Amino acid sequence: MKEALYGELSVIAMRGCEQFISQVDYYLKEWRGNGENISFITEAECPRFGSGEGKALLHQSLRGHDVYIIADVFNYGVTYKMHGITVPMSPDDHFADIKRVISAIAGKARRVSLIMPMLYEGRQHKRTARESLDCAVMLQELESIGVENIITFDAHDPRVQNAIPFCGFDSVRPTYQMYKALVRAVPDIMLDKEDLIIISPDEGAMDRSMYYSSVIGVDIGMFYKRRDYSRIVNGRNPIVAHEYLGPDLTGKDVIIADDMISSGDSLIDVAYQLKQKGVKRVFAFATFGLFTDGPAKFTKAHEDGIIDKVFTTNLVYVRPDVLACDWYVEVNMCKYVAYIIDTLNHDETISELLNPVKRINALVEKHRATQTAQIKMDI
Repeated sequence: MKEALYGELSVIAMRGCEQFISQVDYYLKEWRGNGENISFITEAECPRFGSGEGKALLHQSLRGHDVYIIADVFNYGVTYKMHGITVPMSPDDHFADIKRVISAIAGKARRVSLIMPMLYEGRQHKRTARESLDCAVMLQELESIGVENIITFDAHDPRVQNAIPFCGFDSVRPTYQMYKALVRAVPDIMLDKEDLIIISPDEGAMDRSMYYSSVIGVDIGMFYKRRDYSRIVNGRNPIVAHEYLGPDLTGKDVIIADDMISSGDSLIDVAYQLKQKGVKRVFAFATFGLFTDGPAKFTKAHEDGIIDKVFTTNLVYVRPDVLACDWYVEVNMCKYVAYIIDTLNHDETISELLNPVKRINALVEKHRATQTAQIKMDI
């Protein structure tokens, strides 16, 4: 039985999250049995002046409310006018609007939680030279203006939460939703050690890949990136080659697991090398699909038989030309986010939601039973 509400629920969608939040709101209304079908969405406007300056405006009081702000700071599909020029919103613009909305709440809410699926400046999480610590500074700034809980997905390095030891911070992994989408899109996939292996595209993704492999009991392999440290291209040392470490891959399906796809060059290079090692099919799991260079290179890799399917979530904006590709599969996370909001609003722990092992085991067993039944029917 659910406990009493922490406060009246209000969900605010930052610009670019409207469609996502409408689905979240649908589930919340369905579960709450709201006879009047009243929405939990609170409208927040962030208009811009012609100079590019902005402000936030709320149309109702949030005094005593339990407020959840959802923001996709990587949605460049949202634009505004500045000096007559149409400008796509950058992560900096989105983050500024988040702070404006929190300022408009003016400390009247009982609690403010921020759901930021892809962490702003999450890749600038550590200092290796005379450089800024953007992610840590961002987290401390949010805490200082009244955010009590920060919920993100598949943080590039969740240890960045050490910058805010007295603020709630949860990094959620969409492992269950990825496997669920995989068995739906590829019903003949065999989720066993003899037929499937998880591949980490680099050293940094090993922890994530180990989780993906351990929850279904399959092997793991990895690539490490050999970089040219004598020069810098686009702010980083360029990759010279990907070297493979792991068991034999001949005849197996592989899943390349990573937190994000940016341009996709590294992923495609790894996929080409995997094909040369005799793998059967290549699937890619990435929580965030930015596809900064567009879908063309993935389409070519698919046509060449290098990549079969790419799975990314709808937690961040995915460009329409990618959505239309037959190699792309969108993993819907709206129901999961609604579960998180509903549980926290009842002031209950989300530990079970963060650890989906039981649900994954049930999914694997059901999938194997379905395949066994199909084989018997074919016989």
